[in-house]
Amino acid sequence: MGEHIEKLKNHLKKLAKFESASSLLHWDLEVYMPKKAANKRAEIIGEIAGFTFREFISDKTLQLLENAENEAKTFEEKALIKVTKKEYERYKKIPPELFVEFQIETSKAHQSWQNAKIENKFEIFEPNLEKVIELTKEITDCLGYDENRYDALLDQYEPGLKTSDLHRIIPPLKDFLTNFLDKLSLGNHPNENLLNGTFNIEKQKIFSNKLLKILNFDFDSGRLDVSMHPFTITISHNDIRITTTFDEKDLKNSIFSTIHECGHALYEQGIPEELRELPIGEAASNGIHESQSRFWENIIGRSLEFWKYLYPDFIEIFPQFKDVKLIDFWRSINTVKKSLIRTEADEVTYNLHIMMRFEIEEALVNDKIKVKELPLLWNEKMKEYLGITPQNDSEGVLQDIHWSHGSFGYFPSYMLGNLYASQFYEAMKKDIKNINSLIENGKFNVILNWLREKIHSKGKLFEPKELLKQVTNEPLNPSYFINYIKDKYEKVYML
Repeated sequence: MGEHIEKLKNHLKKLAKFESASSLLHWDLEVYMPKKAANKRAEIIGEIAGFTFREFISDKTLQLLENAENEAKTFEEKALIKVTKKEYERYKKIPPELFVEFQIETSKAHQSWQNAKIENKFEIFEPNLEKVIELTKEITDCLGYDENRYDALLDQYEPGLKTSDLHRIIPPLKDFLTNFLDKLSLGNHPNENLLNGTFNIEKQKIFSNKLLKILNFDFDSGRLDVSMHPFTITISHNDIRITTTFDEKDLKNSIFSTIHECGHALYEQGIPEELRELPIGEAASNGIHESQSRFWENIIGRSLEFWKYLYPDFIEIFPQFKDVKLIDFWRSINTVKKSLIRTEADEVTYNLHIMMRFEIEEALVNDKIKVKELPLLWNEKMKEYLGITPQNDSEGVLQDIHWSHGSFGYFPSYMLGNLYASQFYEAMKKDIKNINSLIENGKFNVILNWLREKIHSKGKLFEPKELLKQVTNEPLNPSYFINYIKDKYEKVYML
């Protein structure tokens, strides 16, 4: 390795340590922090973020990049230069004081969102959200865009994706989903009442930990906690933290939230040591990240084969299911229902939740709607897409954490994650011929090893479109998701 490459890596790894400290503060903010600490915590996070930001966009970084660029010989070294240079050029366009203000305001907005959701009053969150959106638009205008302000936001989460791509993908997918919902309504509806009851929280925690263990989550390099909204965060190498949520009246919520976040964590734990603390030591994109969580949660976690393996352990912890046939249980956890809450949505309706959020976000950042109009607009979109209307703000416009973080442009990643996951699964089945048998026998390490080799080990060496083509030999093809949904749910509904 050349001298200048080494110096650049050392510089980036030093900055990564400050980002690790900030991540730990963010984790604590959502898990353990006392309410009254919110404003001071926001200042601390802003201070650390501001220092790291200024160091990254400094002349020192530019000089190190220029020197290292002439030395880069291996594919990894060239990728490091490419990714770091792109991030440098992007962030260099943002004034440091604007970046720091955004970090502080989003930290405050998070606490405001939590209070608003508890009190069921959008007005509590409204002024903070207005400020976050104002700053988001300022940052976006600094970054620049060709046709649509939303493009600059998308590129942060899904490099290379354009708003026009979503406008092309969504209409046919929306048509399929709405028509398929009509078809399912004529089928044999599962008995979702099987899942009614009261489920001890401590037993749910035991089962969540069992799920993580069998799916090969490394507890020596991570931990499970509880938060209002489940999430995964990387503090540093070998410190990957996930949270879930428990509701004594809703057993499915903790099960599938835990599996979903485990999928994220397995990706993070699978990134090679040599890429860590570098810009290439991250996921290829948020969409690719979501493909891993949606793969484990849905394709594996909601499969009949998975529950054939797990059901005896499940009944041991929750004996009230001892007289419930496995096939009936499996059908019940795959019930398709037009529901209000995105995180609890089934595989068929989930993308409809994302589509409406995309429409609202794009309109917001392009000044087509105002923040005060959001509760009413949200309800109108829910009626349009799913035929139901929220009864209050908490189950409507306040249900998601993302806007309090300023994560505009993130939601499409979930839809892309579903599409990517199905396409990866088709490629996986070509390589692993006995995959159903492996799932049925709990051999999840074989599946994980495939994902590690094909996806996790690549870090951010490739952009998402490149990685997808490399793994599946074709560009994004939504027909894999459509076929997966049709095949599975025609069985669930006995069509």
